[in-house]
Amino acid sequence: MSGHNESILREPLITGDNITYAKITDDILMPVENKPNKAWWIGFTFASLGALLWVVAVSYTFWNGIGSWGLNKTVGWAWDITGFVWWVGIGHAGTLISAVLLLFRQNWRNSINRSAEAMTIFAVICAATYVVSHMGRPWLAYWVLPLPNQFGSLWVNFNSPLVWDMFAISTYFSVSLLFWYTGLLPDIATIRDRAVGTRRKIYSIFSFGWSGSVKTWQRFEAVSLILAGISTPLVLSVHTIVSMDFATSVIPGWHTTIFPPYFVAGAIFSGFAMVLTLLLVARKVLGLENYITMFHIESMNKIIILTGSIVGVAYLTEFFIAWYSGSEYESYAFVNRSTGPYWWAYWMMMTCNVISPQLLWFKKIRLSIKATWILSIVVNVGMWFERFVIIVTSLHRDYIPSSWAMFYPTWVDISVFVGSIGLFFTLFLLFLRVLPSIAIAEVKLLLKSASEQAKMKQIKEGHENKEYVAEYIESLEKFDSVKQEDYAKI
Repeated sequence: MSGHNESILREPLITGDNITYAKITDDILMPVENKPNKAWWIGFTFASLGALLWVVAVSYTFWNGIGSWGLNKTVGWAWDITGFVWWVGIGHAGTLISAVLLLFRQNWRNSINRSAEAMTIFAVICAATYVVSHMGRPWLAYWVLPLPNQFGSLWVNFNSPLVWDMFAISTYFSVSLLFWYTGLLPDIATIRDRAVGTRRKIYSIFSFGWSGSVKTWQRFEAVSLILAGISTPLVLSVHTIVSMDFATSVIPGWHTTIFPPYFVAGAIFSGFAMVLTLLLVARKVLGLENYITMFHIESMNKIIILTGSIVGVAYLTEFFIAWYSGSEYESYAFVNRSTGPYWWAYWMMMTCNVISPQLLWFKKIRLSIKATWILSIVVNVGMWFERFVIIVTSLHRDYIPSSWAMFYPTWVDISVFVGSIGLFFTLFLLFLRVLPSIAIAEVKLLLKSASEQAKMKQIKEGHENKEYVAEYIESLEKFDSVKQEDYAKI
């Protein structure tokens, strides 16, 4: 067996026969080089209407102030910070897929990293809009930056969580954008070489003179590893900082040391769910079944099982520590969550985040496209409720009963959140139109070693143990993009 072939026992990362480098390029660039289909226009229309709703709601907030939200003297944070933390969490999967899995040499990331990284950037943009709109005076947003002395004696308040969030968001966004764009360079150059006229000029500018020489590729590989090394700590640090918005306070229900790892696990949990929500649809609509295979879907489902279980343990740990602490205020905060006025939100969170992911232990559900897609949406619904429960139920019961209050969202609260989802999908759909959703250069690396046709060649040449071949063929039964009849004679 030649040295570059991987074990026959590994499931293929590219399926289909007669796959060539040219076919990979044509398949992945099809939505970029051709006119959008009907499905894209339907999705874009609904997403654009959502984005328009976001513009109206945010403009109304800027004009009338945050009094237009449902906040009151007791619940000073609610849907705004809930949406912020939710969006930051969704962005986490992109960093983990692109950076951590790259360092661990997990080749299955090659087909999903591009879309996951784009999702990270768009999610962080949506999160940043919440920070700015919650300032009350957004035209003074630059005050969160350490300004030069010439400006005067104004310095940022480093005790403010808004400042921590600003540093976390700006660092996360800049590194993620740099990593994403660096990976795009060879693919943009590919589009440039195939384009004509104005499109060619535009892609020429954004390809930064990529030549494809050996030296260029060497530098590309080196920079990718360096950026992966820089990005990896961000997987832990960004959501840790966000969790400290709550953990450093003395509010019962917030004042807990478990928040950083708990928030990070929850962020990866929700991020992978959103990757599945997007890619399962894109895979079907764009005809990318040969490149985003059932192996990729099952692998992401396994990560959702792991992180969902960690989140479930964190929920139980919170209850145990509240009881073990002996603090009546802490105990009441958690009893109130599960049995108080917002009990429905708490049990929605538990059902979506703890119970529903456990269904993925069943292989039939784990390999079902429809079930996976539904569960991915359920998980992110549950993760939104988790943030809502943590924030609102901890605030609405103060130490003084006369200060107790309920939070009710206004149409502006709801519109800002629903609109941010529309903005996110608008950006993602535009990304699918102008840039390749799969890393062409990285997928091509797998063709000679990890593709179905490469393994078929090994089998036909008789290099493999018959028992291993039988086990490999059996593993292909779950693939919806493999022609099972091709293996009937083997």
